Amino acid sequence: MAEILDILASATFWAAVIRIAAPLIFATLGELLCERAGVLNLGIEGIMVAGAFAGWFAVWSGTSLWQGVAVAFAVGMTFGLLHALLTVPFGLSQHVVGLGVTLLATAAAYYTYRLALPQVTTPPRIEPFLPLAVPGLSDLPLVGPALFAQTPLTYAAFATALAVALVLARTPLGLALRAAGENPTAVEAQGLSVTALRIGAVMAGSGLMAVGGAFLTLSAFNGFFFEMVNGRGWICIALVVFGAWAPGKAVLGALLFAAFDALQIRLQQTALGAALPYQIFLMLPFALSILALVMMSRRATVPAALMVPYRKGER
Repeated sequence: MAEILDILASATFWAAVIRIAAPLIFATLGELLCERAGVLNLGIEGIMVAGAFAGWFAVWSGTSLWQGVAVAFAVGMTFGLLHALLTVPFGLSQHVVGLGVTLLATAAAYYTYRLALPQVTTPPRIEPFLPLAVPGLSDLPLVGPALFAQTPLTYAAFATALAVALVLARTPLGLALRAAGENPTAVEAQGLSVTALRIGAVMAGSGLMAVGGAFLTLSAFNGFFFEMVNGRGWICIALVVFGAWAPGKAVLGALLFAAFDALQIRLQQTALGAALPYQIFLMLPFALSILALVMMSRRATVPAALMVPYRKGER
């Protein structure tokens, strides 16, 4: 117990929590936008892989880091457009299309990597985003290194969360998007296009998912390697439910999962880690997240029109 308290009292632990949570925040917000508009996007895992590769490859090819982020966002929007066209106007199964997009995006990223770098066994390295300390604030005890000595893309994750929350809660666009996932008939009665709203939400959300993947190659690491997303996309789908489709709660869920993940890494280096198989520690964040999900999802209200195809004029 003393070792756990020492870990929780260290600034490096909380800095790692913020860093681990940042890609989850991007991707969770993307999935939340899709679902609030009524579309379940199971393509998130593959879109994150494609974004991780596209961002890294763009920077490795000579673009700036922020241009790499923009390339990843554009690639994510492209896969989002494919998903949206098949599920919204054509009304195909969102489960099947989403899994198909995951397989397509993952395979496309791996194939392009092998095509561009056929003889490479070690991924080429790039110069990633470096930590940017906020003058004055980064010197504060505990919270300074944790909150104010992160990379610019980490700050962007929390700024995006604030922007998404404000748009959904305080703007006509956000109201229309939420209505498209709750009562699309009312949206049509106001002269708005449910199809356009849903397609736009899926494209924007998929772009954020890809940026979440690009975070791994441009900010967390400095190269692209297979399996680096490692199931984060599926975790983000659970975080949307954990957050009851609210951006603020979803961010808290991402921070909670990141805390469990950072904790298990450090516990492996203690005496407890020497006594127990490492697989138990790897399982810890997922087991605790499932427990938290079960407890929170009982009070969650699912968007009424989620996964319900809508055709203009039908009731």
